[in-house]
Amino acid sequence: MNEWNQKIIEEFRANGGVVGGPFEGASMILVHHTGARSGTERVTPLVYRAEGDDFAVFASKAGAPDNPDWYHNLMANPRVTVEVGTDAGVEVIGVEAVEVSGAERDRIFEAQKAASPQFAEYEKNTTRTIPVVALRRV
Repeated sequence: MNEWNQKIIEEFRANGGVVGGPFEGASMILVHHTGARSGTERVTPLVYRAEGDDFAVFASKAGAPDNPDWYHNLMANPRVTVEVGTDAGVEVIGVEAVEVSGAERDRIFEAQKAASPQFAEYEKNTTRTIPVVALRRV
């Protein structure tokens, strides 16, 4: 795990799911996942959007031409846990990752772009369709 992510994870856990810096004010979630090829357990901090009782995350990779590693890991091993900040602190929740498509994907991504305009920039920077992954409670 790189040093940048480790600092975000530590800040998230120390502050009940709240982080500052470039993510100040953003809804953050820690996604625990297993490497598709390596089998290594990893934790990745991501911006999320609440979808009812579930969560949506975005494989934007800041507009890079390929999807992030965590996306491939979730598609290979979709049963994972997440850490999310609540009024009572950080809650660990079991979820199943499911890529959404069509009108549902478009609705969620458009709402995310409206709430966080940098996602519109990520979309402009790539020719791929940025995957939207629902993290549904199990």
